[in-house]
Amino acid sequence: MTATEPATGTDKGRGEATTVGPAPRVLLLVPARTYRAADFILAANRMDLELVIGSDGALPLGGHPVIQVSTKDLQGSADRLMTRSGPVSAVVAADTPMLALAATVAARMGLPGSPVQAVTAASDKTAQRLCWAAASLAQPAFRIVPGDAPDDSVRQAAAEVGLPCVIKAVSLSASQGILRADSTAAAVAAARRVRRILAASRRPRGEPLLVEEYVPGPELSIDGLLTAGDLTVTAVFDKPCTPEGPTFEETVLTTPSRLPEPVLAAAIATAGQAARTLGLTHGPIHAELRIDDRGSQAEPALLELAARSIGGLCSRVLRFPGDTSLEEMVLANALGRPTPHHHLTQPLGVLMLPIPRPGLLRTVDGCRAATAIPGITGLTITIPAGQRVQPLPEGDRYLGFIFAEGDTHKDVENALEAARDQLHIVIQ
Repeated sequence: MTATEPATGTDKGRGEATTVGPAPRVLLLVPARTYRAADFILAANRMDLELVIGSDGALPLGGHPVIQVSTKDLQGSADRLMTRSGPVSAVVAADTPMLALAATVAARMGLPGSPVQAVTAASDKTAQRLCWAAASLAQPAFRIVPGDAPDDSVRQAAAEVGLPCVIKAVSLSASQGILRADSTAAAVAAARRVRRILAASRRPRGEPLLVEEYVPGPELSIDGLLTAGDLTVTAVFDKPCTPEGPTFEETVLTTPSRLPEPVLAAAIATAGQAARTLGLTHGPIHAELRIDDRGSQAEPALLELAARSIGGLCSRVLRFPGDTSLEEMVLANALGRPTPHHHLTQPLGVLMLPIPRPGLLRTVDGCRAATAIPGITGLTITIPAGQRVQPLPEGDRYLGFIFAEGDTHKDVENALEAARDQLHIVIQ
């Protein structure tokens, strides 16, 4: 989805605009393809902020002119932004591709933000693994295989970490380029497939692969905001349909977490330590962990961590006091405002609609019936009809998002499943 594409479907609004203090100027960096632009612009409007937008391809957004930048030329783009943006109080990246540029500009302007090298490390799965290994943080056993390594290197790495294993691209996100393999032969085939995905994504030739131990157990994600290295948790999502492979599409996410308090506390502590170990000090983080249930005591194991908030449109399900959105909290954190501790108690959930097969998307029927299901609070189809679609692990997008609330987590899950069953996806 490009930053200028309108989302289709229905989604309930968040109420009237509010004003928080004076109206500082914020530099928002928006990649050409993102789900997040509209939500950040809405959040800025609600907070009465003045926005300056930089992008590598988006057209004018919300009436704001766009300063053109390139993520392949960080210093040149930073020069352009510093010359043309004027004074700003904060720099915020709307999505992953702009994280390094945002950190670069913030550092040069003397504004709060994590160091550039820490943000860069957080976007490289091999750098994460090596950093966390040096700090003895709990994570899967892993081997790094050079991009041009022969098949025997993949076989050996898979045998060393143990089977089943997971083959990962180190630079992609949203479960793209991730495959489970149950044998050394399957690991070789998976590595070849991931390399084709990297080539199609125009990643540099020879980019290494990760071969990791497969960790069984429930999966969760932790979102939070860092201030001087201290983590304030904004939301913890359980994944009641934790994928076991061979691909790892996200499906249902529910919050608040139902994990036992000691396990949840250990997972949050691990996420905070992981962020600090990478050198992250300020701004949002999104951590993915599994609760390793193979031993006598369940232990959290780090899968990965990003220097951004939760992806896609998943943040729309979150409701904080005052009808505050997660994007408003990210902007407030960037401006140096205190991050309140909110404990969500209302069961909420989001279902990310995976693309079922490749082809040309003709239509998604049944949206009205789906939104009529009790408990459903919104549905957004994010890919317009007429576009070619590709499922994971080759693809990097979801078809859409369904949002729900209920008296219990089971009510939320049932509503999401019932709404999904109303949809008829036509792909030619």
